[in-house]
Amino acid sequence: MSAPINPQKVQGAARRELPAYVANGLVGLRVRDVPLTTGMALLSGYSGEHYERRIEAAAVAPYPIAGDLALNGVWLSDVPHQIFDLEQAYDFSAGELTSRFTFQATGRTARVEVLTFCSRRDPTLVCQEIAVTVDKACALGLRAIVDASGADGRALRSDRKTPGQDPPATDGTLLWESAGGLSTCGVAFVTELRGAGDESADKPPLRDHRLVSQYDLRARAGRTVRLRQIASLVPRILHDMPDQQAARLAAKAAKDGFDTIRAQNRAEWDELWKGRIRLKGASDDWQGLADAAVFYLNSSVHASSPASTSIFGLATWHDYHYYFGHVMWDIEAFAVPALSMLQPQAARALLDYRSAKLDGARRTAQLMGRRGLQFPWESAPASGQEAAPLPGSAAWHEDHVSLDVARAFALYADVTGDREFLRACAWPVLSGVCEWLTTRTTRTGDGYAILESMGIAEREEPVANAAFTNMAAVVVLRDAVRAAEALGFQADPAWARIADGMTIPMRGKAVISHDAYRVDEEKGATPDPLMGLFPFGFPLPADQEKATLELYLGMAQDYVGSPMLSALYGAWAARLGDRDLALKLLDDGYARFCAGRFLQTLEYRADRFPEQPQAGPFFANIGGFLTGLILGFTGLRPGPDTPNAWAERTVMLPAGWTAIEIDRLWIRGRPMRLVARQGETAVLEPLS
Repeated sequence: MSAPINPQKVQGAARRELPAYVANGLVGLRVRDVPLTTGMALLSGYSGEHYERRIEAAAVAPYPIAGDLALNGVWLSDVPHQIFDLEQAYDFSAGELTSRFTFQATGRTARVEVLTFCSRRDPTLVCQEIAVTVDKACALGLRAIVDASGADGRALRSDRKTPGQDPPATDGTLLWESAGGLSTCGVAFVTELRGAGDESADKPPLRDHRLVSQYDLRARAGRTVRLRQIASLVPRILHDMPDQQAARLAAKAAKDGFDTIRAQNRAEWDELWKGRIRLKGASDDWQGLADAAVFYLNSSVHASSPASTSIFGLATWHDYHYYFGHVMWDIEAFAVPALSMLQPQAARALLDYRSAKLDGARRTAQLMGRRGLQFPWESAPASGQEAAPLPGSAAWHEDHVSLDVARAFALYADVTGDREFLRACAWPVLSGVCEWLTTRTTRTGDGYAILESMGIAEREEPVANAAFTNMAAVVVLRDAVRAAEALGFQADPAWARIADGMTIPMRGKAVISHDAYRVDEEKGATPDPLMGLFPFGFPLPADQEKATLELYLGMAQDYVGSPMLSALYGAWAARLGDRDLALKLLDDGYARFCAGRFLQTLEYRADRFPEQPQAGPFFANIGGFLTGLILGFTGLRPGPDTPNAWAERTVMLPAGWTAIEIDRLWIRGRPMRLVARQGETAVLEPLS
């Protein structure tokens, strides 16, 4: 197994760029350039009332691993201007962030190295080690802090003791309620001091929304002292008394030990990197971008996640919040395809969230006067109900979300070959969405239409027969008919009639975005019909596919730089056989989105949209890029047939690339190797 390429080390303060993002799919942290300073934390399934919009939104949780240090009584937090030589390095192979700096006070200099990671083996745990070496003997103070001062809400209880247990099993516990009382989370932490003898910590009660464990000692010159912090964060959605469960897990972590937890986390990442996507013939820059995409996507999902993930994963920052941590169609459309083969248990968790919220989808349909399942446009992470900011205009007409969800279930069933999943999980979604389609479509003289709808481009006014929505409806209806046949169920005959008679707006041989489409209209360059071709899989005759590709690729420069679809342009150009254009559009549509600290993929390309905040990592862009690498350039289309039959076209790669190889994908429950050489048919080889 070859190791991923790590991003460049970063020196100096972050300025406008985003801080490092450290996550495991259950917990996500924004770690500042000085990692002892309180950052931001999100916890899957923990939500609260948004302070402005009054809707359910992902809530910032207490930051579990803040810290502080003092030289002869002068605390770093009081004199941050005394910090020098900042440096951060991110080891993608192990999910470990290392920060280094020097701190000077009272004629003493401390060299500080901080190691931070979120455990994948024990997903409630976040871990940090602060190593301090002073140049002269001095009084050294070290603090481990759970800081809720930046989290809206209130403390319901805190405890520095363990009921009925002496000595306490943890340094302390905190039960925190989010704004609006929508949910709670529990935090418990343990600390360990090494290299300083048998020192005990002072543990005062909660004050200013902070739990602090403070060690005071005499440090020797040249001798390293290490403060280790392990915190467990538990959302109420996973346990009714989350602070107590967090205490159990933190106490177990103390017994297991920091080194064991670190080794186990590294082993988990070793397993994930067996799915490294290797780009033969591509530059190191492209390989580094592929490695970063695999890393950030895998960091943000976990089999233990109770509430899927958001379009930014478990990342947030002060200047962007406009998707509110909601679960949206982008996850099923862009992230699930790659994850179904790279980390299928995590993909299953994303889909399990939808399965658990079917009642919300059914009620959404009822409220619109329809039957079946209509999934919310912006699904609240805890309740699974519609949470679009008022007045919620996008939720009125954005019908394709239900089709994206249904297609993800069908794709996962095809990739895994899990018949029980098809029966128990995919069928209820497919049949429910198809029932909804029978009440959403309108019979016309030409067949079936979907009126007053919205495609991928969120325009001011709805349109008739948004191409992507109609193309997706056909694919899902046929998926459902096929699933019914495989399971021995009776499909509604209307499903096949609607699929066969669905209106697909055309101009000449090209599919156009909707009825009465104009290229100069609002967002007219949006290539939503191309999304219907790939990755959704709507079949077109060769001449119609070519005309549709040529129409929208010809307008690429009017769209590239926008979110979501830009990352797919390279794969679309490859379908035309233009390798040079594929490389150029892949660069324009993905590489130029990756900027700042540690190659975080931004939502908007900064040079095209300088007015937009730097928000990332953005998983529609990342997922689109990875789906293009695994399925687009390789010509693979998963289906019910054996994997050997999935290659529907020869491999067509960007100029200069010779092959895409992946040592392990999970296909039909077995590990398989992908070899896709330029101009040949991609091969999936079972591993012994």
